[in-house]
Amino acid sequence: MQKNNEYRLLMLTTLLISGCSMVYELIISAVSSYLVGDSTLQYSVTIGLYMFALGIGSFLSKYVKKDLWGAFAKVEIAIGVIGGSCSLMLFLSNLFLASYELVMYAEILAIGTLAGLEIPLLTRLIEEDRKELRLTLSSIFSFDYIGGLIGSVAFPMLLLPRLGYFATCFLSGALNLTAAALIILKYQKKLRSPAVYKTAVAVLLAGMVAGMFCSENIGDLIEGGLYRDRVILSEQTQYQKIVVTKHKDDLRLYIDGNVQFSTSDEYRYHEALVHIPMSYAPRHDRILVLGGGDGMAARELLKYPVQQIVLVDLDPGMTQLCSTDPLISEVNGGSLTDSRLTVVNTDAYEYLEKSDETFDVIIVDLPDPNNEALNKLYTNVFYRLCADHLTEGGVMNVQSTSPYYAKKAYWCIGRTMESEGLFVKSYHLQVPAFGDWGFHMASKTELRKQHPIPDNTRYLSDESTEPLFIFGKDEIADMTEINRLTKPVLIQYYNEAVRDWE
Repeated sequence: MQKNNEYRLLMLTTLLISGCSMVYELIISAVSSYLVGDSTLQYSVTIGLYMFALGIGSFLSKYVKKDLWGAFAKVEIAIGVIGGSCSLMLFLSNLFLASYELVMYAEILAIGTLAGLEIPLLTRLIEEDRKELRLTLSSIFSFDYIGGLIGSVAFPMLLLPRLGYFATCFLSGALNLTAAALIILKYQKKLRSPAVYKTAVAVLLAGMVAGMFCSENIGDLIEGGLYRDRVILSEQTQYQKIVVTKHKDDLRLYIDGNVQFSTSDEYRYHEALVHIPMSYAPRHDRILVLGGGDGMAARELLKYPVQQIVLVDLDPGMTQLCSTDPLISEVNGGSLTDSRLTVVNTDAYEYLEKSDETFDVIIVDLPDPNNEALNKLYTNVFYRLCADHLTEGGVMNVQSTSPYYAKKAYWCIGRTMESEGLFVKSYHLQVPAFGDWGFHMASKTELRKQHPIPDNTRYLSDESTEPLFIFGKDEIADMTEINRLTKPVLIQYYNEAVRDWE
């Protein structure tokens, strides 16, 4: 019976350490995507280096010949400390060190190597008392894979949205150290100097628990270094990190570190986004906004006698914040609570697939295509779906990054829209917070101006509109591919531009 209890304890330990190791790697990938961008590259590098490091750890385990219980306890303590502090180290390195990637690679290799040591050592420990290698290996690997599944599911669905990067890391480190504590307490007679192990794990576990409780304060300090202005709100939703900063009268909202608007100049962007396509659309009765959860585009649309606006934004946390926060509501004019507007919190692609409604104007105000999920919303198939939801003569307009800073990405979007048989007119303007920013307007019929720009704007007028359709020679890209659902070239164009301008 005692042997079975010890066996169950070791299997529980395997489950914990495997789940925690998976969480560490996901955190490193997610934080790197947040800080550096190019999520495909970050996840690919993390997975590749981690698998390589697992092999190194397994290879090195053969050189551990004495004091196996002590070696196993040390590995658990080390991975708990390194993994539990990994997100903090990554953010600090981004703030204070020139080479973020070196710290990232070192953490992946360290955690992977230690994780690679765990299973061979654990197998040998169990084999000291159980002589059935077949059963030992099958049990260990079963619990190892189950732990990995639990960690990979718990991270995006539970840990990150509820706890954020820092608390999730500290919790995982605490669980790793708890596993080490269980081993140390249960097998202390097999350890040399058990008191040293007990003291070390107790102190480190207390540090991880303290880190969990102080994670919000730590986040405030880190964000104070990441953002130039005072952070007045920081919220991790199920889908994204939302940060709001304030400096004098300038309010800025960031999503995953990228500025979405600055109140000092957002009116330029949103007036160009909304009023130009509205001036080309014959009718304005029913409007669809894809994205635009901050309510700024809706504010401009409500300057017209519209009958209905449907705003589709994936994140209920975003629309809830921007409809209730008094500072943001003041800027968007309370548009999200207007009786003519309906908020639908779902994926834009999924909404278009399931809906059979048609609209006079479709405004596509989505974040830049810096990951696979967003890239899908810039593909030929997505624009085909948008066109299917336009009324006769209806107009759609797409925010399309910068024709100056991301030239290939910008023209790729326009040519992808043209590939679906749409008539496209491209234009751009200067938005101080973003720089030179561009849009592509499209319709199933030839685009002709139908209405004047309204008078109640701060920047746009009929006279200032025409020059926006003119591009300089250095803002035109000749050769770009169509961004297809099966071949997402836009991500490559966009990430190349980001690297060029860093």
